[in-house]
Amino acid sequence: MKIGTGNHTYEWIDGWGKLPKGIQYGYTHGVVVDQKDNVYIHNQSKDAVIVFDKEGNFIRSWGESFKDGAHGMFYNKEGGREFLYFSDYVRHLVCKTTIDGEMIWCQGAHKRPDKYASEEEYKTTDLAVAPNGDIYVGDGYGQSWIHQYDKDAKYLQSFGGPAGSDPGKVSGPHGVWVDTRRGEPELYVADRSNNRVQVFTLDGKHKRFLTNDMKAPCCFYQFKDMMLIPHLQARVTIWDKDDKTVAILGDNPEAPTTQGWPNIQDKLQPGKFNSPHAACFDSKGDIYVVEWISTGRVTKLKKTN
Repeated sequence: MKIGTGNHTYEWIDGWGKLPKGIQYGYTHGVVVDQKDNVYIHNQSKDAVIVFDKEGNFIRSWGESFKDGAHGMFYNKEGGREFLYFSDYVRHLVCKTTIDGEMIWCQGAHKRPDKYASEEEYKTTDLAVAPNGDIYVGDGYGQSWIHQYDKDAKYLQSFGGPAGSDPGKVSGPHGVWVDTRRGEPELYVADRSNNRVQVFTLDGKHKRFLTNDMKAPCCFYQFKDMMLIPHLQARVTIWDKDDKTVAILGDNPEAPTTQGWPNIQDKLQPGKFNSPHAACFDSKGDIYVVEWISTGRVTKLKKTN
């Protein structure tokens, strides 16, 4: 089955990735690829990080400590080494590891009583790393702050919160990304509860809103001059370098609104998404999409032209 049009036409490969016996997904929340195009799936199970090669063959799994709060995941290459960054909204943490799972550091809620009455209010959903190494964390399930740290995880500042809709305010900053498509880096925020994307300077100043084709944007993934955006309400969009929509993939206006139904798998349809939560490109321009479904769903969109 093919979806999309023109230069953005893909073969839909349902249920991609061969899970070995004894391993199964929980909610599939994050997906990234490394420099070899190995695919990492972040999900809420005892095998919270599941790694496949580009053909869909299982390589390894790890990350049981993330099993309850697994959410956003970010890949970064630093000084010739590869690292993963994770958000855990249940344990109120962001963490950095090697791609093999060796823990580098974990950072909890910083002591800011003016922003958090308790650690329980801090529920991070995503993070991204800028070219200078600064780290941006979206508190998407908490108090709607965006926190900025330096490369050594030292706290710098917070902006965007508490929740609001005015310029510079966000509500549910579910996803963050440092966009470098036009030279000067900018911070893109999936301002999900406001059903928009808000763009900031890297020091936290509001620049503009983006509202085209929004259906609860979740996060971002940049590839060449394109930006990939999964939307929780059953679609994935691709923007060009001017943030104009060039493709809407798997749109499903009739998707069930309760993603946790026990029989949700019976309602899934090839060619149509239900609840995309994260997506990424590999080096060939193929796309991987994971959905917020209790038993997980991983789809590969193989570029056909």
